[in-house]
Amino acid sequence: MPETRTWDGSSYDRISGPMEALGLAVLSRLELAGDETVLDAGCGSGRITQALIERLPEGRVVAADASASMVAAARERLPGADVRQIDLLELELASLGLSEPLDAILSTATFHWILDHDELFRRLRGVLRTGGRLVAQCGGCGNIDVLRGHANDVLAREPYVAHFGDFRQPWNYAGPEQTQQRLLDAGFTEAECWLEPAPKEPAEPREFLSTIVLGPHYQHLPVQLREPFIDDVLAELGEPVVVDYVRLNIDATA
Repeated sequence: MPETRTWDGSSYDRISGPMEALGLAVLSRLELAGDETVLDAGCGSGRITQALIERLPEGRVVAADASASMVAAARERLPGADVRQIDLLELELASLGLSEPLDAILSTATFHWILDHDELFRRLRGVLRTGGRLVAQCGGCGNIDVLRGHANDVLAREPYVAHFGDFRQPWNYAGPEQTQQRLLDAGFTEAECWLEPAPKEPAEPREFLSTIVLGPHYQHLPVQLREPFIDDVLAELGEPVVVDYVRLNIDATA
């Protein structure tokens, strides 16, 4: 599946503190002895990958992302990582295939960018050994509904509305029940899924909106309308800017 938008890995690395905080909480749910091989599925700029490596002194990390810019940013963040301890790969998770089975998969803030969750979970199950664990979090049902509502109000106006006749939402914000069933159908033996409100106030709201939250809308506009669009969304949101995240948590066993 093609990338739904173009990422700026350097910008993401600079402003993704809120995503790192969410990701570290997910990592804390993954029990590790320290000698496992673990996939960081959608590694982004490598902030969580860095913390994962520290928990695997005798293990190995396979860090994968569909964005070349994100992988490049991760290489910059992890220059001291032992090459025997990490593989950095540019690849699509929905077409994932690896030669060696994994002990675990960690993923944060990624699965909602992949529309076909049935195929995604089949691919993830296919690279896990029997008994291996999937611990993940992504945007879930209700994620950024308030913020997107304000953005949609802006997009319904001139001069923006003329540019969005062909726009399709690039997210899959799934619910816990359907996600649990999809995991079981994909071959996982156990699956627990739940939603968690996680509102955040980004320190750099303008860049956070244009790089992360409203990146697809921002990039869909002509260059001359992009910053005015963010201006108008910020005016709609008021202060402080709150990103009304709702996260879908996944704990599953192969």
